[in-house]
Amino acid sequence: MTDYWHPTAGRLAGKVPSLGEVPEPHSVIEFRDQFRFAVPPDVVWGAIERTDNFERWWGWLGDFHLDGPGLQPGSVLVGVVSPPLPYSMRVQVVLEDCVKPESIDAAVHGDLEGTAHLTLTPDHDGTLATATWTIEMMQRTMRLADRVAHPLLRWGHDRVVDATVASFRHDVESRR
Repeated sequence: MTDYWHPTAGRLAGKVPSLGEVPEPHSVIEFRDQFRFAVPPDVVWGAIERTDNFERWWGWLGDFHLDGPGLQPGSVLVGVVSPPLPYSMRVQVVLEDCVKPESIDAAVHGDLEGTAHLTLTPDHDGTLATATWTIEMMQRTMRLADRVAHPLLRWGHDRVVDATVASFRHDVESRR
């Protein structure tokens, strides 16, 4: 950005973009939803612990590995997220707090930056999972795309969530 001089005001009037410079939009997705599973929280937690199944469950996840001893603070989930749009994102999910079988709090880094939270609550004979996150898209091309096509990017995000929950639900509930 370059300051410019306002000729009539005789002072710096503000900022204008330099040539070739694109103002950074605030490309954030805030998400909160609840999902019911027909199995108790310890069964849902047990399925989440099987991180070696993540890529098989979720076709949008690639190059996945876990750095650390499992669902414990300090462990890092590393992978590439490829939604049904022409881009992919490298992410690292750092587990900050894990209370078995109740909750996971994490920090997200890489092409997405933010926080994520998962809470598993007993619900009659099943589990109510509450997922929340706030993530900011960090890739310049994604930020530009968000500026002109936020509904399309949100649609891609929501399709990834739908596919994730459907695949996970099928796997965890078929083990009853």
